[in-house]
Amino acid sequence: MKYSVWWRSSSPAVILAFLCSSVPGLRGQGAARPETNGSAAIVVGFLGGLVRHDNAVHSEVQLASRLEHDYSPRVQVRMFENRRGQQALLEIRRLLDANHDGALSPEEKLGARISIYGHSWGASETVTLARALGRDGIPVLLTVQVDSVTKLGEDDESIPSNVAQAVNFYQQNGLLHGRQRIRADDASRTQILGNFLFDYKTSSVSCEGYPWFARVFMKPHIEIESDPRVWRQVEFLIRSKLRPPVPR
Repeated sequence: MKYSVWWRSSSPAVILAFLCSSVPGLRGQGAARPETNGSAAIVVGFLGGLVRHDNAVHSEVQLASRLEHDYSPRVQVRMFENRRGQQALLEIRRLLDANHDGALSPEEKLGARISIYGHSWGASETVTLARALGRDGIPVLLTVQVDSVTKLGEDDESIPSNVAQAVNFYQQNGLLHGRQRIRADDASRTQILGNFLFDYKTSSVSCEGYPWFARVFMKPHIEIESDPRVWRQVEFLIRSKLRPPVPR
């Protein structure tokens, strides 16, 4: 599934309308239903490279801040460096352990409502975390990869069968660029929403606040990380898995 030309030429509103109308899970059907009362709703984000989990220059951190502002405390939002995948797994287990007995019951596992997203190495870690959760018998509603770069020893192409829906955004220019295609280990259980290509040859995106070497040597890779068009789609998809926020 690839809509590269159509995606680049369409407005965000058109794209969102397409997703809402054509993807069953976004209408609240099937395994990818939004959280309900009693669900453990968790959103986990991973940063790329050596970026700290709280570096607000990066869109991943900005998104987490918006979600936390709108949904906390009902939704638990966590950001991690991509090297902290094991820490993220332990934190999810802790959050799911509703009775604090140190073990997850089948009910606690199946009550999980987890979305995971990341950029670059963080996108690779997104899939690795989802796979680790699958070994624990914990479902994942959504994984989002933005210009995914494979970490040594990881597989960021094959989406494990405990993931209900997955999407991949990528670009192909510069020294560092993302994976072009993700696929489901089991297409009967995982829906690949798409592999969406962005091109920055003719339309530059501001990367203010990034180090000079990033802007010189891997500009397209950080342009997609800074592109508001991309992150509007990421945010929409994650919010589609959550109940509407309580007005403040």
